[in-house]
Amino acid sequence: MLGPVILAASRSDKMRKLVSAAPVTKPVVNRFIPGESVDQVVRIVEEMVGKGLELTLDVVGEDITTPEQAAHARDAYLELIERLRDLGHGTKAEMSVKLSMFGQALEGGHELALANVRPVVEAAAAIGTTVTLDAEDHTTLDSMFAIHEELRKDFPQTGCVIQADLFRTEDDARRLAAAGSRVRIVKGAYKEPAEVAYLDKSEIDKAYVRILKILMEGEGYPMIGSHDPRLIAIGQELARRAGRKLDEYEFQMLYGIRSEEHLRLAAEGHRMRVYTAYGTDWYGYFMRRLAEKPANLLFFVRSMITKN
Repeated sequence: MLGPVILAASRSDKMRKLVSAAPVTKPVVNRFIPGESVDQVVRIVEEMVGKGLELTLDVVGEDITTPEQAAHARDAYLELIERLRDLGHGTKAEMSVKLSMFGQALEGGHELALANVRPVVEAAAAIGTTVTLDAEDHTTLDSMFAIHEELRKDFPQTGCVIQADLFRTEDDARRLAAAGSRVRIVKGAYKEPAEVAYLDKSEIDKAYVRILKILMEGEGYPMIGSHDPRLIAIGQELARRAGRKLDEYEFQMLYGIRSEEHLRLAAEGHRMRVYTAYGTDWYGYFMRRLAEKPANLLFFVRSMITKN
Protein backbone atom coordinates (compact mmCIF):
# COMPACT_ATOMS: atom_id res chain seq x y z
CA MET A 1 0.00 0.00 0.00
CA LEU A 2 2.96 2.32 -0.53
CA GLY A 3 1.49 3.75 -3.72
CA PRO A 4 -1.17 5.97 -2.09
CA VAL A 5 1.37 7.25 0.46
CA ILE A 6 3.79 8.26 -2.29
CA LEU A 7 1.02 9.86 -4.32
CA ALA A 8 0.08 11.94 -1.27
CA ALA A 9 3.74 12.96 -0.94
CA SER A 10 3.71 14.07 -4.58
CA ARG A 11 1.31 16.85 -3.56
CA SER A 12 3.26 17.91 -0.46
CA ASP A 13 5.36 21.08 -0.68
CA LYS A 14 7.37 19.91 2.35
CA MET A 15 8.23 16.60 0.69
CA ARG A 16 9.00 18.39 -2.57
CA LYS A 17 11.61 20.52 -0.80
CA LEU A 18 13.07 17.54 1.09
CA VAL A 19 13.40 15.29 -1.95
CA SER A 20 14.65 18.08 -4.19
CA ALA A 21 17.37 19.04 -1.69
CA ALA A 22 18.68 15.50 -1.15
CA PRO A 23 22.19 15.20 -2.70
CA VAL A 24 21.35 11.86 -4.30
CA THR A 25 18.09 12.96 -5.88
CA LYS A 26 19.43 14.41 -9.13
CA PRO A 27 21.35 11.34 -10.34
CA VAL A 28 18.40 9.10 -9.47
CA VAL A 29 15.92 11.41 -11.20
CA ASN A 30 18.13 11.27 -14.29
CA ARG A 31 17.20 7.61 -14.62
CA PHE A 32 13.61 8.64 -15.41
CA ILE A 33 14.05 12.17 -16.77
CA PRO A 34 17.02 12.49 -19.14
CA GLY A 35 17.19 16.26 -19.30
CA GLU A 36 15.74 19.63 -18.41
CA SER A 37 16.14 21.42 -21.76
CA VAL A 38 15.04 20.97 -25.35
CA ASP A 39 18.69 20.64 -26.39
CA GLN A 40 19.14 17.70 -24.04
CA VAL A 41 16.00 15.88 -25.12
CA VAL A 42 16.77 16.36 -28.83
CA ARG A 43 20.00 14.44 -28.31
CA ILE A 44 18.02 11.66 -26.64
CA VAL A 45 15.60 11.54 -29.58
CA GLU A 46 18.45 11.09 -32.05
CA GLU A 47 20.08 8.42 -29.91
CA MET A 48 16.93 6.37 -29.39
CA VAL A 49 15.65 6.60 -32.95
CA GLY A 50 19.09 5.36 -33.99
CA LYS A 51 18.44 2.25 -31.89
CA GLY A 52 15.16 1.51 -33.65
CA LEU A 53 12.96 3.00 -30.93
CA GLU A 54 10.22 5.60 -31.14
CA LEU A 55 9.34 8.23 -28.55
CA THR A 56 6.51 10.21 -27.07
CA LEU A 57 7.77 13.37 -25.37
CA ASP A 58 6.30 14.99 -22.28
CA VAL A 59 7.26 18.43 -20.97
CA VAL A 60 6.79 17.87 -17.23
CA GLY A 61 4.96 20.29 -14.97
CA GLU A 62 1.32 20.24 -13.87
CA ASP A 63 0.97 22.78 -11.05
CA ILE A 64 -0.57 25.50 -13.21
CA THR A 65 -2.25 28.27 -11.24
CA THR A 66 -2.50 31.10 -13.78
CA PRO A 67 -3.42 31.48 -17.48
CA GLU A 68 0.07 32.87 -18.06
CA GLN A 69 1.64 29.62 -16.82
CA ALA A 70 -0.67 27.65 -19.10
CA ALA A 71 0.43 29.76 -22.06
CA HIS A 72 4.06 29.15 -21.09
CA ALA A 73 3.42 25.40 -21.13
CA ARG A 74 1.88 25.71 -24.60
CA ASP A 75 4.92 27.63 -25.81
CA ALA A 76 7.28 24.99 -24.39
CA TYR A 77 5.60 22.37 -26.59
CA LEU A 78 5.70 24.67 -29.61
CA GLU A 79 9.43 25.11 -29.06
CA LEU A 80 9.82 21.34 -28.89
CA ILE A 81 7.89 20.90 -32.15
CA GLU A 82 10.11 23.46 -33.84
CA ARG A 83 13.17 21.41 -32.90
CA LEU A 84 11.54 18.12 -33.93
CA ARG A 85 10.81 19.62 -37.34
CA ASP A 86 14.54 20.01 -37.89
CA LEU A 87 15.11 16.33 -37.05
CA GLY A 88 12.53 15.11 -39.56
CA HIS A 89 11.64 11.86 -37.81
CA GLY A 90 7.88 12.14 -38.37
CA THR A 91 5.77 9.98 -36.06
CA LYS A 92 8.87 8.34 -34.57
CA ALA A 93 8.81 11.30 -32.17
CA GLU A 94 5.36 12.43 -31.09
CA MET A 95 4.17 14.25 -27.96
CA SER A 96 2.08 13.53 -24.87
CA VAL A 97 0.34 16.37 -23.06
CA LYS A 98 -1.54 16.72 -19.79
CA LEU A 99 -4.39 19.18 -20.11
CA SER A 100 -3.79 20.34 -16.53
CA MET A 101 -0.66 22.00 -17.92
CA PHE A 102 -2.80 23.95 -20.36
CA GLY A 103 -5.07 25.38 -17.68
CA GLN A 104 -7.81 22.75 -17.40
CA ALA A 105 -8.20 23.24 -13.63
CA LEU A 106 -8.50 27.03 -13.83
CA GLU A 107 -11.72 29.03 -14.10
CA GLY A 108 -13.06 28.40 -17.60
CA GLY A 109 -10.43 25.69 -17.79
CA HIS A 110 -12.08 23.46 -20.39
CA GLU A 111 -12.16 26.24 -22.99
CA LEU A 112 -8.73 27.50 -21.95
CA ALA A 113 -7.13 24.05 -22.23
CA LEU A 114 -8.69 23.50 -25.66
CA ALA A 115 -7.50 26.91 -26.85
CA ASN A 116 -3.96 26.20 -25.64
CA VAL A 117 -3.64 22.62 -26.86
CA ARG A 118 -5.09 23.21 -30.33
CA PRO A 119 -2.07 25.13 -31.71
CA VAL A 120 0.20 22.38 -30.34
CA VAL A 121 -1.79 19.68 -32.14
CA GLU A 122 -1.89 21.81 -35.30
CA ALA A 123 1.88 22.42 -35.23
CA ALA A 124 2.54 18.72 -34.64
CA ALA A 125 0.40 17.79 -37.64
CA ALA A 126 2.29 20.30 -39.78
CA ILE A 127 5.58 18.44 -39.21
CA GLY A 128 4.06 15.00 -39.76
CA THR A 129 3.62 13.88 -36.16
CA THR A 130 0.87 13.90 -33.56
CA VAL A 131 -0.16 14.41 -29.94
CA THR A 132 -1.68 12.10 -27.33
CA LEU A 133 -3.79 13.50 -24.48
CA ASP A 134 -2.68 11.90 -21.22
CA ALA A 135 -5.31 10.79 -18.72
CA GLU A 136 -5.28 12.36 -15.26
CA ASP A 137 -7.52 11.75 -12.25
CA HIS A 138 -11.13 10.71 -12.87
CA THR A 139 -12.59 14.19 -12.27
CA THR A 140 -10.82 15.51 -15.39
CA LEU A 141 -11.77 12.79 -17.87
CA ASP A 142 -15.08 14.06 -19.23
CA SER A 143 -13.32 17.29 -20.17
CA MET A 144 -10.33 15.42 -21.65
CA PHE A 145 -12.52 13.16 -23.79
CA ALA A 146 -14.59 16.12 -25.00
CA ILE A 147 -11.43 17.99 -26.02
CA HIS A 148 -10.12 14.83 -27.69
CA GLU A 149 -13.33 14.50 -29.70
CA GLU A 150 -13.19 18.15 -30.71
CA LEU A 151 -9.55 17.96 -31.82
CA ARG A 152 -10.15 14.81 -33.84
CA LYS A 153 -12.59 16.69 -36.09
CA ASP A 154 -9.60 18.45 -37.67
CA PHE A 155 -6.76 16.19 -36.51
CA PRO A 156 -8.10 12.61 -36.44
CA GLN A 157 -4.69 11.20 -35.52
CA THR A 158 -4.87 12.81 -32.05
CA GLY A 159 -4.58 10.08 -29.42
CA CYS A 160 -5.84 9.68 -25.88
CA VAL A 161 -5.14 7.56 -22.81
CA ILE A 162 -7.47 5.32 -20.83
CA GLN A 163 -6.82 3.82 -17.37
CA ALA A 164 -7.64 0.21 -16.53
CA ASP A 165 -8.23 0.89 -12.84
CA LEU A 166 -11.38 2.96 -13.49
CA PHE A 167 -14.79 1.27 -13.70
CA ARG A 168 -15.81 3.50 -16.61
CA THR A 169 -12.96 2.51 -18.88
CA GLU A 170 -14.47 -0.55 -20.57
CA ASP A 171 -17.30 1.63 -21.87
CA ASP A 172 -14.80 4.32 -22.89
CA ALA A 173 -12.76 1.69 -24.77
CA ARG A 174 -15.79 0.47 -26.72
CA ARG A 175 -16.56 4.04 -27.75
CA LEU A 176 -12.97 4.82 -28.69
CA ALA A 177 -12.08 1.59 -30.54
CA ALA A 178 -13.17 3.04 -33.88
CA ALA A 179 -11.39 3.39 -37.20
CA GLY A 180 -8.58 5.92 -37.07
CA SER A 181 -8.44 6.20 -33.28
CA ARG A 182 -5.22 5.93 -31.31
CA VAL A 183 -5.68 4.77 -27.72
CA ARG A 184 -3.03 4.10 -25.09
CA ILE A 185 -4.10 1.83 -22.24
CA VAL A 186 -2.29 2.08 -18.89
CA LYS A 187 -3.06 0.69 -15.44
CA GLY A 188 -3.53 4.14 -13.88
CA ALA A 189 -1.22 6.17 -11.65
CA TYR A 190 -3.62 8.35 -9.66
CA LYS A 191 -5.10 7.76 -6.22
CA GLU A 192 -8.78 7.12 -6.94
CA PRO A 193 -11.68 6.42 -4.55
CA ALA A 194 -13.23 2.96 -4.31
CA GLU A 195 -16.47 4.37 -5.73
CA VAL A 196 -14.90 4.81 -9.17
CA ALA A 197 -11.90 2.48 -9.34
CA TYR A 198 -10.57 -0.99 -8.66
CA LEU A 199 -8.08 -0.85 -5.79
CA ASP A 200 -6.87 -4.46 -5.90
CA LYS A 201 -3.93 -5.09 -8.24
CA SER A 202 -5.31 -8.37 -9.55
CA GLU A 203 -8.63 -6.72 -10.41
CA ILE A 204 -6.81 -3.94 -12.25
CA ASP A 205 -4.81 -6.50 -14.24
CA LYS A 206 -7.99 -8.37 -15.18
CA ALA A 207 -9.64 -5.14 -16.28
CA TYR A 208 -6.53 -4.25 -18.30
CA VAL A 209 -6.81 -7.50 -20.26
CA ARG A 210 -10.54 -7.06 -20.88
CA ILE A 211 -10.01 -3.52 -22.12
CA LEU A 212 -7.04 -4.44 -24.28
CA LYS A 213 -9.12 -7.17 -25.90
CA ILE A 214 -11.76 -4.57 -26.77
CA LEU A 215 -9.12 -2.35 -28.36
CA MET A 216 -7.46 -5.18 -30.28
CA GLU A 217 -10.79 -6.36 -31.69
CA GLY A 218 -11.77 -2.81 -32.64
CA GLU A 219 -10.79 -0.78 -35.67
CA GLY A 220 -8.41 1.66 -33.99
CA TYR A 221 -4.72 1.61 -33.15
CA PRO A 222 -3.99 0.23 -29.64
CA MET A 223 -0.97 1.44 -27.69
CA ILE A 224 -0.04 -0.97 -24.89
CA GLY A 225 1.39 1.05 -21.99
CA SER A 226 2.89 -1.50 -19.60
CA HIS A 227 6.16 -2.85 -18.23
CA ASP A 228 4.51 -6.03 -16.96
CA PRO A 229 5.98 -9.04 -18.85
CA ARG A 230 2.75 -10.99 -18.47
CA LEU A 231 0.61 -8.20 -19.91
CA ILE A 232 3.07 -7.69 -22.75
CA ALA A 233 2.81 -11.39 -23.65
CA ILE A 234 -0.99 -11.22 -23.41
CA GLY A 235 -0.97 -8.17 -25.66
CA GLN A 236 1.03 -10.04 -28.28
CA GLU A 237 -1.37 -12.97 -28.12
CA LEU A 238 -4.48 -10.76 -28.36
CA ALA A 239 -2.96 -9.00 -31.37
CA ARG A 240 -2.28 -12.35 -33.03
CA ARG A 241 -5.83 -13.54 -32.41
CA ALA A 242 -7.20 -10.29 -33.81
CA GLY A 243 -5.11 -10.76 -36.97
CA ARG A 244 -3.11 -7.59 -36.41
CA LYS A 245 0.20 -7.00 -38.15
CA LEU A 246 3.18 -5.72 -36.16
CA ASP A 247 2.61 -2.15 -37.38
CA GLU A 248 -1.04 -2.14 -36.32
CA TYR A 249 -0.36 -1.66 -32.62
CA GLU A 250 2.57 -0.66 -30.44
CA PHE A 251 4.12 -1.03 -27.03
CA GLN A 252 4.93 1.94 -24.81
CA MET A 253 7.18 2.02 -21.77
CA LEU A 254 8.74 4.73 -19.63
CA TYR A 255 12.25 5.99 -20.20
CA GLY A 256 14.62 4.36 -17.71
CA ILE A 257 12.47 1.32 -16.94
CA ARG A 258 13.22 -2.09 -18.54
CA SER A 259 15.41 -0.50 -21.21
CA GLU A 260 16.66 -3.88 -22.44
CA GLU A 261 13.04 -4.89 -23.05
CA HIS A 262 12.60 -1.80 -25.22
CA LEU A 263 15.39 -3.00 -27.45
CA ARG A 264 14.22 -6.63 -27.45
CA LEU A 265 10.72 -5.75 -28.64
CA ALA A 266 12.08 -3.39 -31.30
CA ALA A 267 14.48 -6.10 -32.51
CA GLU A 268 11.51 -8.47 -32.91
CA GLY A 269 9.89 -5.97 -35.26
CA HIS A 270 7.42 -4.42 -32.83
CA ARG A 271 6.83 -0.70 -32.69
CA MET A 272 8.29 0.25 -29.33
CA ARG A 273 7.68 3.82 -28.14
CA VAL A 274 9.47 5.20 -25.08
CA TYR A 275 7.61 7.76 -22.97
CA THR A 276 10.29 10.36 -22.32
CA ALA A 277 9.72 13.29 -19.98
CA TYR A 278 11.94 16.32 -19.62
CA GLY A 279 11.91 19.71 -17.94
CA THR A 280 12.73 21.42 -14.66
CA ASP A 281 9.43 20.79 -12.84
CA TRP A 282 10.03 17.05 -12.48
CA TYR A 283 8.90 16.37 -8.89
CA GLY A 284 5.28 15.28 -9.47
CA TYR A 285 6.22 13.09 -12.41
CA PHE A 286 9.08 11.48 -10.49
CA MET A 287 6.94 10.68 -7.46
CA ARG A 288 4.26 9.02 -9.59
CA ARG A 289 6.92 6.79 -11.14
CA LEU A 290 7.90 5.71 -7.63
CA ALA A 291 4.25 5.08 -6.73
CA GLU A 292 3.61 2.93 -9.78
CA LYS A 293 6.17 0.27 -8.96
CA PRO A 294 7.76 -0.62 -5.59
CA ALA A 295 11.02 -1.51 -7.35
CA ASN A 296 11.37 2.13 -8.39
CA LEU A 297 11.06 3.23 -4.75
CA LEU A 298 13.59 0.60 -3.63
CA PHE A 299 15.98 1.83 -6.32
CA PHE A 300 15.66 5.36 -4.96
CA VAL A 301 16.05 4.35 -1.31
CA ARG A 302 19.10 2.16 -2.03
CA SER A 303 20.67 5.05 -3.91
CA MET A 304 20.12 7.41 -0.96
CA ILE A 305 21.68 4.87 1.44
CA THR A 306 24.74 4.15 -0.68
CA LYS A 307 25.38 7.76 -1.69
CA ASN A 308 25.17 9.33 1.79
